[in-house]
Amino acid sequence: MPKKRLVDPNELVFLQGARKRQFELFFAFKVFWEFIRGFRALHFVGPCVTVFGSARFKDGHRYYEEAQKMGQLIASELGLTVMTGGGPGIMEAANRGAKEGGGMSVGCNIVLPHEQSENPWLDKFVTIRYFFVRKVLLVKYSYAFVILPGGFGTMDEFFETLTLVQTRKINNFPIVIMGMDYYRPLQEYLKFMAAEGTISPEDMNLVLFTDDTNEAIEHIRQYISANYKVKKRPTYLPKWWLFERA
Repeated sequence: MPKKRLVDPNELVFLQGARKRQFELFFAFKVFWEFIRGFRALHFVGPCVTVFGSARFKDGHRYYEEAQKMGQLIASELGLTVMTGGGPGIMEAANRGAKEGGGMSVGCNIVLPHEQSENPWLDKFVTIRYFFVRKVLLVKYSYAFVILPGGFGTMDEFFETLTLVQTRKINNFPIVIMGMDYYRPLQEYLKFMAAEGTISPEDMNLVLFTDDTNEAIEHIRQYISANYKVKKRPTYLPKWWLFERA
C-alpha cells in the first residue's frame, strides 16, 4: 500500500498576506530545499522532452495510446529522456512508451490531497510539494514540450511554457500540441487573440498543432539539430561527497 502523503495545512494559507517573519523564513527554506532535492534527483537525466497531459485517461483510451506512441518515438527516434509529471494517465502512457522504446523515463510527481502516486514506468522520480517548483523542474531539463489533452493543470503548464518562450525567458524550444479534436477550439482562440492584437501573428509559429506523431518528432528533431549539440550525459561524474548518483 503506498505511503500516505498529507498536505501541510499551513501551506494552504501561505499566499494569504503577510505572516510571522519566522513562518516566512521557514517557508523560504522549505522552497529552497525542494529545489535542491529536485536538482540533485534530475541532474544526470537529461536532455529531456517533457510531455504534459491529463492524469484521467486510462489505458486503452486513444489519447493514452497517442501519448504512449509519442514516448516511444522520443526515446527510439530522438534518443532523449521522456519527462512527465510522474502520475497516471497521459503521464504514465508517455513514461511507459519511453521504456518500451528503450529510453529513459523520469517524473516530477506532486503531493496532492488525493494522493497522486508515481506511475510504475519511471527510472527515476522526485516528489515535489509545490507546483511552482515542479513546473521549474519540468521545464529546466527539456529541449522540447509535447502537450496532449488535459485539464487546468495541463493548460497552466502549456501557457506558462509558451509565455516563457514568447518572452524569451527560455530559448525558442519547440512546443507541440497533439489531439486536434480536443484542441481545435484553443487553436481558433489563439487566432482570435492574434486578430485582436493581444498576441503577435508570429506568436502562432511558436506552437505546432498536429495529430501526426511523425510530424511532431521531425519538428523537434529539426529544431534540435539546427540549434544544439545534444549531450546525452554530463561529462563529469557524480560527486560522492554530495551523495549524488548517476
